Amino acid sequence: MSDTRFREETDHRLEDVDAGDHDRFAHYVMGRNPSAKITDAMVNGKPLRALCGKRWVPSRDASRYPVCPECQAIKDRILRKKA
Repeated sequence: MSDTRFREETDHRLEDVDAGDHDRFAHYVMGRNPSAKITDAMVNGKPLRALCGKRWVPSRDASRYPVCPECQAIKDRILRKKA
């Protein structure tokens, strides 16, 4: 008789990803070169943090969704301070 053992592995990177109404919006990502961050997150499955605080792994075309009102308000405040 063989001695078979199973090892359950969990991807802990996704444990801190948010779910809910935020999924209906496109979000802004802060930092240098946000496009590169989004691409990297899509390829490697790394969660990102949006301006509004949502954590998610991007997997859809964001241009098909309206912009998150919280992200837009925060971005507008940041741009006003810089002006």
